Amino acid sequence: MNQPSFSSRRILRPVRPWFVALTLACALLLNLMPLGRTPLLPDWVALVLCFWCVREPLRVGMGAAFVLGLIMDVGYGSLMGQHALAYVLLAYAAGTLSRRILWFGPLRQSAHVLPMLIGTQCVMLAIRLATDAEFPGFMFFAGSVVATLLWHPISFILLLPQYRPENKDDNRPI
Repeated sequence: MNQPSFSSRRILRPVRPWFVALTLACALLLNLMPLGRTPLLPDWVALVLCFWCVREPLRVGMGAAFVLGLIMDVGYGSLMGQHALAYVLLAYAAGTLSRRILWFGPLRQSAHVLPMLIGTQCVMLAIRLATDAEFPGFMFFAGSVVATLLWHPISFILLLPQYRPENKDDNRPI
């Protein structure tokens, strides 16, 4: 029989709403930094939004995804609603699959996250191509692969405030 991993045996504190908002705001600022459109940069908003939609589907959902998408559309100067539609579909997929994704370890979780992030980019690409933009090349999808590789470290960092200290009490069974 498989033993659960160390992280699945730990009891987490409830997440604080201000921390979720802070992490989403930091991801938004990382996306809007003037670093150019380097293909290897992940979409930080999509990654953090996907994380919170998987971890807290009742707190972070399609409404937050829509607002973040509109801010990204304005920030990038792209077609209005392009990021909003892609992020709403990402939030829907992540929220729907959240119970399934949390069942797995970090490596298999990232295998579930990769198609969702690539699907988000495919939606944005389809909207761009429908409005007569040119195809950016297949390196456009490299950011999703990098974001998938960052899934485990980002998960660890975003869950750090929720970890309870490991105090052993011999009188309590839990």
